[in-house]
Amino acid sequence: MTDIVLRDVDDILADRIRRVGDRRGWDMPQTLLHLLEQGLHVYEDEGAVRFDSDESDVLQQALEALREVPDDPGYSLIGRIRPPPGREDAGA
Repeated sequence: MTDIVLRDVDDILADRIRRVGDRRGWDMPQTLLHLLEQGLHVYEDEGAVRFDSDESDVLQQALEALREVPDDPGYSLIGRIRPPPGREDAGA
């Protein structure tokens, strides 16, 4: 395996990298490898977020469960758009 060497890294960036590794219990080579792999995934996919089928199914079930929350003056209105006066079909 190729060694990873970073030169001329400012102290703030080095500290951020070190903190990520510390939080996850990784040594510096593991930390750099994980950060490079994850960063490459972001750029290779152009930042697109993708879910595997299990995650997608769970998210869909959660969204459908939220649709069943009864109307009330609080949480059930979050993210819902009220129709403008005189237009009852908007937002449906």
